[in-house]
Amino acid sequence: MANKEERICIIGGGPAGLSAAMYLEKKGYKNYQIYEKQNKVGGKCFSPKIKVSHNGKEEEKTFETGAIMGAITYHAVSEMEEFGGYYHKGPDFKEGEPNMRREFRKLDGTVYEPFNPKADFSFKKLFSLMKLKKQMKKLNQLMQTKYVGYDCYGHIGVAKGEYYGISKGVEGHCGATKENSFPNYIKGTNPNLKDLALPFKKFCELNGVEEVQRIWIAPFTSFGYGYFDEIPAALVMKYLDVTTALEFVNMRLWTWQDGTQAIYTHVNEKLAHPANLNTEVVKVERPEGAKIKVTIKQNGKESVEEFDKLIVTTPLDYFKNYADATKEEKELFSKIIHERYIDYIGTFEAGKSPNISGYMVDNMVPERLGHAMVYYNRWQYLDRDCPATVYALANHTGSKDKDYDEVQKTMDEDMAKLGFPIKEKLYPQEVYYCPHVSSEDYQDGWYDKLDALQGTKNTYYAGEIISFGDMEDTCAASKDIVGRFFGD
Repeated sequence: MANKEERICIIGGGPAGLSAAMYLEKKGYKNYQIYEKQNKVGGKCFSPKIKVSHNGKEEEKTFETGAIMGAITYHAVSEMEEFGGYYHKGPDFKEGEPNMRREFRKLDGTVYEPFNPKADFSFKKLFSLMKLKKQMKKLNQLMQTKYVGYDCYGHIGVAKGEYYGISKGVEGHCGATKENSFPNYIKGTNPNLKDLALPFKKFCELNGVEEVQRIWIAPFTSFGYGYFDEIPAALVMKYLDVTTALEFVNMRLWTWQDGTQAIYTHVNEKLAHPANLNTEVVKVERPEGAKIKVTIKQNGKESVEEFDKLIVTTPLDYFKNYADATKEEKELFSKIIHERYIDYIGTFEAGKSPNISGYMVDNMVPERLGHAMVYYNRWQYLDRDCPATVYALANHTGSKDKDYDEVQKTMDEDMAKLGFPIKEKLYPQEVYYCPHVSSEDYQDGWYDKLDALQGTKNTYYAGEIISFGDMEDTCAASKDIVGRFFGD
């Protein structure tokens, strides 16, 4: 019989921590505390307000520095919306709402349409798009047949040719039925799933669908999730499953009027125990047969709290820095890799900002490491007076990392070449992004080893590393952890 009075410590007030608390509440657990060292909730979902001027008027609007969008496959986020009473806009956007229009630009600023056969028509382009369409159809068939079971959250069993997890399917989309759609657990054996441990580039080559990388690259690499020659295919295909990818292609996307951060501020306000802000966990002790002791630092003062269970939603590769990590934990967590994603909100001279979001696909390759890959224009009605968030990657396996200041300078130069000279940079930052493991460690069963540790020393691991580093997979990972390890 589950003891719903046991005291639970949740480290981190981002999407993972807040969703863990929400799912615990839904199961009747109310004796928990969330500790967040920052002065805000939402983690990388940070949506600051900036004053903008347009047509002689000044107003304050929200902008994004992290997560931007969602889609019909954002099931767990929908549950967060319902709990907090705050909902997305789109995909049919009304005037005055943020939207997801976008264009493609060459490095010299030229606008082009890579997927429109009528734009800059040539037989070479036409045949290329016909080939792409054929391979997209082939990939869709492969994922429903050869790789059945791929479209569930998390990575349990994949390295062994098995699958187990909450389905990401949407009934009626891409072959999904009521039985294998969210929130049902799906389970089975499929040896072909081992292919997902390969880097995505090799996975595509193996299956003769190399062209599909042209579609997947914009919503993946530009969003800070790494390059296709290094990232395991499982991360790519579980994030951009065929349904989600098609939503991106057809621009059937969601945004939030007050920013993605508002999802989590609303959830936090509805929780029985909102997050303790400006509270850093500086020490965790987990003695055998005794309560877990958590030392917190708040307003410069330290105090010790006792708990029955611990849920860690912050980066696991940092866990050893403040906790009594075991040998197994240290060894496993040391293999975690993360992306160095750099961004800032740029303002421009009056009338000189981009009036639509833009992809620079030519910069989304390792050879152009450190260059601006995408810029996000959030408010269409502000036209050429809208600030834009600019993003770049600073690391790649086998390459020397780019210096932060160097990348910032390169991003400025890239925007100037496009005709959008930066006037001021607001909230410049380097972000710990998309924690994952190498293809080799994935193949070696890293995720199964992590799952085997769940519950050891009354400790549970949630957060981005469990499934994928977007807010949907992160929240769904918390749903899974609470669902499997905390009784009804």
